[in-house]
Amino acid sequence: MLLEIIIICVYSIALILIFMYALAQLNLLFNYIKSQKTSKNSPEFDFSNADEIPYVTIQLPVFNEIYVMDRLLKNIVLLDYPKDKLEIQVLDDSTDESVESTAILIETLQEKGFDIQHIQRTNREGFKAGALKEGLVNAKGEYIAIFDADFLPQTDWLKRTIPFFRDEAVGVVQTRWGHINRNYSVLTRIQAFALDAHFTLEQVGRNSKGHFINFNGTAGVWRKTCIIDAGNWEGDTLTEDLDLSYRAQLKNWKFKYLEDVETPAELPVAISAARSQQFRWNKGGAENFQKMMRRVLKSKNISAKTKLHSLLHLLNSTMFLNVLIVGILSIPMLYIKNEYAHLKMYFYVMSFFVISTLIFFICYWFMYKKSHGSSLKSFVQYIALFFTFFSIAMGFSLHNSIAVLEGHFGKRSDFVRTPKFNIKALSDNWKTNKYLRKNISVNVIFEGLLMLYFGFGMYSAFIVGDQGGDFGLFPFHLMLFLGFGFVFFKSLSSKV
Repeated sequence: MLLEIIIICVYSIALILIFMYALAQLNLLFNYIKSQKTSKNSPEFDFSNADEIPYVTIQLPVFNEIYVMDRLLKNIVLLDYPKDKLEIQVLDDSTDESVESTAILIETLQEKGFDIQHIQRTNREGFKAGALKEGLVNAKGEYIAIFDADFLPQTDWLKRTIPFFRDEAVGVVQTRWGHINRNYSVLTRIQAFALDAHFTLEQVGRNSKGHFINFNGTAGVWRKTCIIDAGNWEGDTLTEDLDLSYRAQLKNWKFKYLEDVETPAELPVAISAARSQQFRWNKGGAENFQKMMRRVLKSKNISAKTKLHSLLHLLNSTMFLNVLIVGILSIPMLYIKNEYAHLKMYFYVMSFFVISTLIFFICYWFMYKKSHGSSLKSFVQYIALFFTFFSIAMGFSLHNSIAVLEGHFGKRSDFVRTPKFNIKALSDNWKTNKYLRKNISVNVIFEGLLMLYFGFGMYSAFIVGDQGGDFGLFPFHLMLFLGFGFVFFKSLSSKV
C-alpha cells in the first residue's frame, strides 16, 4: 500500500505543477489581449536626421556553416543602413573547409566597400558566448545586432529596430522569428507552432506587463553598454542568451519586444538536428534556473508577480519532466484506481490534466487564429495541429527530461550547434548534410520501449476493473503512444 501512496503523491504533485504552469500561460494570454488594446508610444531616433543615426555592429557567430554562409552574407549586406555607420563581424569558429570559402566571400564584399571583418579564434572557449565576447572587444558600434547563420532579416530591419534605443533605459530590442520552411514536414510545422506561441503569447504577455523576457540568441539588438553593465557574455550555461537577459534585467535594463517585426529563419528539418537543439535549449533553461533563482528571489527591484513569472519562465523546460512523470505513472494509476475503491476521491486530481490541456488549447488558439483566421476550416485545422503538436511534444519528453536533469544537477556538456540545411523546397534533400550526427542515441531505444509501454496502457483500458474497462486515460495514452512512436521511428529513419 505504501508504494501506491507514493505513486499517487508523485503523480498528483506533477499534475499540480503542470496546472500551475497552465494558469501562468492563461495569465499571459490575458496580458497579450490587453496589450493589443493599448497604444505603443516610445521615443525613437529620427532617421531623417543623419546626425541621429547611430553606429551599429552586426555580429554573425558561425561554426561550420558551409551550406548557408553564402546566403547569409549576401542577405546581410542588403540591409538598408548607411555604410559609414555599419560594421559586420563574422565571428567564425569553424574547423572545416567553410573557413576558406567564407574568407573569399568576405574579401569580395570588402572590395565592394563594406566594413566586414573575418574574426577567428584559436579555440572555442565559451563557444558562442566566447565568440560574441571576443568580437565585442573591438566592436565599433553603440548597438550590437546578432544573427545566427540561418536568419534572413528584411532590408529595413535595422531601421525598424534601432530607433527604439532613443529611450536610454532600453538595453535590448528583440524581434519575432519567422519560418521560411514552416510547411516542409510535420516536424517543421509543429516546431513553428510552438515557436509562434512563444513569440506571441509568452514574449508579448510578459513584456507588456514589465515581466522578464529573454533575448532569443539571434534576431535582436543589444546596447553595448548594457552588455558590459550586465557582466558581459558568459559561457557557463548552454543558453547564454537567457543568462545575459536575466542579468541585464536584474540591473533594471528594459527590453523592447517587437511582435510586428518578423525575421525569417530556417527550422531544423532532420529530427536529429531538432533533438540537439531541444537538448541545448532545455538543459540551458534548467542551468539558468539554478544560476538565477536566488538572484531573482533576492532582488528588491522587481515585484512578487514578476518574480513568480520569472521562476516559471526559467522552469519552462522542467515541465517536460513533469509530463514524463505523469505519463509513466498514469498506467499504474489506472490499475490503482480500479483496485482500491476507497481511494477513488484522490483520483479527482486527474482532472487537472484535462483542465491544463484545455487551457493550453485556448491559449494557442488565440495565437493561431491571429495569423490563420477564425473560420470553421481554420479551427478544424487548428485542432488537428494542436493534438499533433501535443503528442509529439510528449514524445520528446524523455529526451528533454534527461537534458533538464543534467542541467539541474550541474552536468557539464559542450555547446552542440544545430546543423543548417538551406532547404528551400520539398524536393530538397537533407540526408547528405555532412554535419548530421550518424550515431543513434541510446535514448531512442528507450523511446521505442515507451511507445510499447503506452500501447500496453491502451490495452489496459479494456481489461481493468470489473465494469468492462476504464477508458478515461485512453486518449492520453494514445497521444503518448503516437508521440513516442513518431520520435522513435523518425530517429531511426533519419539514419537510413
